[in-house]
Amino acid sequence: MARKVGQIIARGDRRWLIRVYLGRDHETKRRNYHNRTIHGSIREAQTYLTRKLRERDLGRDLEGAKITLNEYLDRWLETAVRARVRPKTFQDYQGMLHRYVRPILGDRVLAGMSPLDLQTMYQQMTERGLSARTVRYAHVVVKSAMQQAVRWRLLLENPADGLRVPQQPRNEMRALSVDQARTLLKAAEGTKYGPVVAIALTTGMRPSEYLGLKWQDIDWARQTVSVVRSIRRLNGKWCFSDTKRSRSRRPIKLQGWIVALLRDLQTKTSAQDLNPEARDLIFRTESG
Repeated sequence: MARKVGQIIARGDRRWLIRVYLGRDHETKRRNYHNRTIHGSIREAQTYLTRKLRERDLGRDLEGAKITLNEYLDRWLETAVRARVRPKTFQDYQGMLHRYVRPILGDRVLAGMSPLDLQTMYQQMTERGLSARTVRYAHVVVKSAMQQAVRWRLLLENPADGLRVPQQPRNEMRALSVDQARTLLKAAEGTKYGPVVAIALTTGMRPSEYLGLKWQDIDWARQTVSVVRSIRRLNGKWCFSDTKRSRSRRPIKLQGWIVALLRDLQTKTSAQDLNPEARDLIFRTESG
């Protein structure tokens, strides 16, 4: 009877241990319990137990105690993620889960996931030599997935809450000195890489931004270039997309010698490209 109605165990003055039976683990066949210590009156403890029993029974009426983590992640990615993130972000989520999470926990039953399972996975990632940034990114994605499972009432609690992840060291940003920048420009001058190196050094644009520039983005009269898109490699193909943030769309003032360099490049650039989509790109290979 205790397994069905739960347990309230006295642990001291106004301290109560609440235990709710969640079923057996799909692999180990061990019993899983939700345990929580409540501070307060016996009535408060009973109220908490009643709520958790209701949540447990509702979760069982759905699929939290039946589907595996792999099955849940497939549905989470397609239903809750694909439509709200950029394609590159979606691809990153898929890759991270495929490399680090699914091989270790994918076959586990979703309702049987515990904080210790996730903490052990993060520890294994660290022992493999993966960076703190990678472990923290994995934690962010997993925590988001588990939180959605709570919203969908497939889990009672988020097993990713309160876990320890390695601190990411903050490395000091390094930049070329003026002399080093001049040396680089001198070395690139006269080569096919000269214009793109000049733009990169003098504008501060991201590579995905300056490689996605088109001739119509230049205002020759005002001597500015507008950042309105980015170019990325997705699923083995190059594609255009909006800038990552709305504030990334911005005009940038060009130095006079950069404008002259771009005018010279435009006169030398052939409009006959193998790839029509690359015809207006400022920087491209000979094949387009």
